[in-house]
Order: sequence, then structure tokens, then C-alpha cells
Amino acid sequence: MADRVFTVLDLIDLDLKEHNSLNLRCIGGRRGLGRPIDIPDLNRPMGAIMGFFEDFAYQRIQLFGRGEASYLRRLENDGNIDSIKEMFSYPMPCCIFTHNYTPHKDFFDIAENAQCPILQTDLGSADFSSRIMRILSRIFSPRQVVHGVLVEVYGLGILIQGESGVGKSETALELIHHGHRLVADDVVEINCINGNTLMGAGANKIIGHHMEIRGPGIINITHLFGVGAIRDRKEIQLVVELEEWDSQKNYDRLGAEDHTVELLGVNIPKLTIPVKPGRNIPIIIETAAMNERLKFMGYHSSKEFNKNILKWIESDATRSVFFGHDDVI
Repeated sequence: MADRVFTVLDLIDLDLKEHNSLNLRCIGGRRGLGRPIDIPDLNRPMGAIMGFFEDFAYQRIQLFGRGEASYLRRLENDGNIDSIKEMFSYPMPCCIFTHNYTPHKDFFDIAENAQCPILQTDLGSADFSSRIMRILSRIFSPRQVVHGVLVEVYGLGILIQGESGVGKSETALELIHHGHRLVADDVVEINCINGNTLMGAGANKIIGHHMEIRGPGIINITHLFGVGAIRDRKEIQLVVELEEWDSQKNYDRLGAEDHTVELLGVNIPKLTIPVKPGRNIPIIIETAAMNERLKFMGYHSSKEFNKNILKWIESDATRSVFFGHDDVI
């Protein structure tokens, strides 16, 4: 996963809002809150509490829904808690009870002796499962930190990269003036979700929506342009590389070839834009964003242009012009 251990306490302390909130609270086994969570998956331990421990996935978070809670209640009424004791002999990360269910005192005592955290949520099992799996997949996803500016232009996430001083932040500032949104400046943290989607965000939430502009210095985009000018996260769908204009270099003028760059094993469309005085880079990026959206919709401007040129060359009118002249000997 990431470059540090993710613990049960980290799971409880996650700053999650609205449809992402897990509503977790610790109701027992607090001494075990430092236990690491190593696998981003859940296990429903019905087999374990029934005394069947073959292939028991104890390394995962143990989720107790209504079915497991009902069977626990039956065991507690019968005074048969041997399977519960055996279950806690395994180093489970934690046990989570949905529907605000509170287990019996014997369950708490065994958990306390094993120093295994017992958590509780008011969410239903299905809702909680989908939320925590979505969150864990993001936390445990491959990640990379890159230098650049991430902006949203016409709904497209664009990562602007280039050498220091080439004008990345100034270009992003002009785009924000045009009504587009800033995601992160200078340092962008990229997460690969589901193996094919790259999500970018600021590496530091405190300074994520600030920009360093040579001259004015550090500016707060939220205070200057309002909350509508920022986003916390955005999928990266295009990489724009700004480079100083090189008169000896042949730049692509037709755009017939699609170029890509690999980030965390995912190929992302890439556009190289040479920078020199007089070129309006923000306008070019806006145009590139619209053109990329057309490609997503199945229309490739350069390829369509080449196709039309070939049709014109092969047309009857062209052949008549070519063959209509008398050869001069």
C-alpha cells in the first residue's frame, strides 16, 4: 500500500463526509487500535463463530451483520462461547458491527483480553461494505507523487508539467481566470484506482489550493476566486508538457499521431506544447481539452482531415484537373 502502516485508529480518524462517512466508533478493545490493516478487504465470520476455522480469513476486517449478530446471540444464550474464544486467538485487525448492534459482555471480555478493537456503525451491512471497500481501495492503491499543476478544464483533468520556470502555475492561473478549476499546484499525488483510473489530488491538503506565482508570491485560490474555482480530486485524462521552444526541433503540426505517457502502469494521452513569446498557452490548452473530449466521443479531427484530403485527391474533379492539361513535349 502506501509508504506507512495503516491502522484501525487511522480508519476511525479518516475525515470522511456525506456518502463516504463510515460513522465508526470504538466500543471495546481500545488497546488494540494500533493494529495494522494489511488487506483492503472484508470477511463475514459466520463460519468462524460456528466453529469452522479452515480457510478463516483472519487477516481481513471482520464484519458482523444481522446474520452473524443473531448467531452470536444464540451462542450467548446457550453459554457456548468456545468458538468465539478460538476466533480471537487469531490476530484479526478488528471486528465491526453494523446496524448499531452491541455484542454480549462475554464477547467484550474476550476481545479486551485479546486486545482486538470492537467497532460499531449505524449503517447497514451492504451500505457499509460498499463504502469501506471504496475507501480502502483508494488508501491501498498504488500512488506516485509528481511535480506539476493539476487543473480541470471543461470537465477534463489535465496535468501540466514542465521544467521549473516554464510557466505552469501562470498558465493554470489564467485558466482559473477563464472559469476553470484548480486541483493541485506544484506537488500532485496520483492514485491508481482499479488498475486503470488515475486520480490526482494535492499532496498536502493544507496548502493544496495555494499557488506560487513569481512576483505576487503565494496566493490562496479559494479566497481570491471562491470555492467554485477548486476541486479536491480529479481523474487525470490528459498530460500537457510545456517546454521552451527549440527552433531546431520539428514539432507535430497535424496531430495525426497519438502520444501517451505511462503513469503507474496506465497510458495517458500526452500533448507537448512549445512555449515562446506570443503564444497563448491557456487558449491552446482549452482547445486541446475540447479536442480530447471529441476523441472520447469518437471524432478525431486530424484523422478526419487526412481522410478528407485523400477523398479530394481521389475525386473525379481532381483527376479531371490532372489529366485535362496537354502534355508539352
